Amino acid sequence: MQVRTRHTPTFGVARLVLAPGEAVLADPLTIAATSYGLAVEVKGAGAKAVALCTAGTEGGWIDAAPVLPGDLHQVELDGTHGWCLARHSWIASSSTVAMNPEAPPMQAIFGGAEGFMNYAHGQGAVVLACYGALDLVTLEAGEAVTISSDHVVAFADTVQCRLRPSAPDGVQSIQTGEGLVFDFAGPGAVLTQARGPRRLTTWLRANGVSPRS
Repeated sequence: MQVRTRHTPTFGVARLVLAPGEAVLADPLTIAATSYGLAVEVKGAGAKAVALCTAGTEGGWIDAAPVLPGDLHQVELDGTHGWCLARHSWIASSSTVAMNPEAPPMQAIFGGAEGFMNYAHGQGAVVLACYGALDLVTLEAGEAVTISSDHVVAFADTVQCRLRPSAPDGVQSIQTGEGLVFDFAGPGAVLTQARGPRRLTTWLRANGVSPRS
């Protein structure tokens, strides 16, 4: 899979170019267009739906456009280390990349419960979207930082992390990340987004904007 981006950094669109017979996994909500004849099979439903897209004998392409405006980022997995991904940030990955929400890094963070992140490992490309601009935080060994869960896009599994409440008595949810922050320690990379999707929802509600308005 070759990834060609356009309209970044504000309204990124990723064109996924596939070789003959090549398959890719994508978030169905992000598929804006495909080359004619490309097969799309959606498996699962709701937030867990995944589209298996397979090119024909002449290859093909998919245009993946994130729901929220912002930048795109491509992570190349070499089989050595995996990445922890915010579920809402993933838009596509090579079929050779496996997603495992029950992997040891996820168990360590969420204690066996299903959380708001997934774990990618294997070899191939992973395409991520962020709300707003993308920032790369590179942590040296022993360097630490605290980041709101709403602003975390992904991080390498070489990074030590701890998930904790941002306020002891506040509302918290490991399904959405609400009311939680990450404490990270290096070495490794953390990808963050300049805007927070949940903060947008909170702002809209606070200002009288809702689906029923």
